Order: sequence, then structure tokens, then C-alpha cells
Amino acid sequence: MILETERLYLREMKESDFDSLCKILQDKDTMYAYEGSFTDEEVHGWLNNQFRRYKELGFGLWAVILKETDEMIGQCGLTMQPWKEEQVLEVGYLFNRAYWHKGYATEAAIACKNYAFETLKADEVCSIIRDTNTASQNVAIRNGMTKADTWVKHYRGVDMKHYRFVVKRG
Repeated sequence: MILETERLYLREMKESDFDSLCKILQDKDTMYAYEGSFTDEEVHGWLNNQFRRYKELGFGLWAVILKETDEMIGQCGLTMQPWKEEQVLEVGYLFNRAYWHKGYATEAAIACKNYAFETLKADEVCSIIRDTNTASQNVAIRNGMTKADTWVKHYRGVDMKHYRFVVKRG
């Protein structure tokens, strides 16, 4: 276990999380900000990317486990992401749609922000969110972040406006 909150614990993902990850990444409504759901191959690639991050960085997106049921309900964690001309530390989150609007994303994101400041000694952490994704923007705001700037990212053949929400270590 990496982190624990009142209702959740976060741990590194493992191969056996593939089916739970598919429930998130293969749901077209969940993945609208990514221009559609993922194939099995893309989900495997996503999972392998986390394994690489764990090995190279010591962190990545972690499985979010609901204590009450021991079920993986989402993923949340820290990644290094490109933003304009630099790499920035990001709190990212994606949850199974059945668990939206229950405060889990905010609970996990706050824990990850605190981990970045307390364990990694980061001076700043951000969340990079597509302009149309107001639910994720609201999580960032509840995580103490404010909108800092915008950038158009090119992904899956589409130009997508993104906002970078930032919080500095207090």
C-alpha cells in the first residue's frame, strides 16, 4: 500500500487489475476527454506504462481500492507530464463511472498531492485537464488548485485545449 485515506487505499497496479482497468478505460462516457475508449492493446500499454513509471520514478498512477469492498474503483497518482517546453509533476485521476460523484476522486487526489509535497518534497504539483472536463476541473479546485494557464495538446488526431491547475507547497 502506498497511501491510505478514510475510505480508500492506493497501491501499485498489477496485471490482475487489467479487468478493473478495462471498466474505466473502455467506457466511452468515462473516456470522452481522451476522444474515445481504449482497445485491449491500449489498456495493456497503459498498464505497462505504469509499471515502467514505478520502476523509473518510484511513482505513477496507482490503483484506488475501496476499503469497504476491496474493489479497484479507479486510478489516481503522480506522473511526469509534458507541458509546453517542460515536464511537470501531475496528480492524475480516472475512476469507474459507477463511482463518480461520491468524493472518491477528490479524496484520492488530495492524498496524492500531500504525498508529492511530503514524500517527494515537490514545490508544486498540477493537474492537466481538458477544457470540456468540468468534473475533473472541480476535483482540481477542491484539491486547492487554481487555473494557471492553457495549452493545446494534440492527441488521437485531435487538437484539444487543456488547462493546467496548480498548487504550490504551503
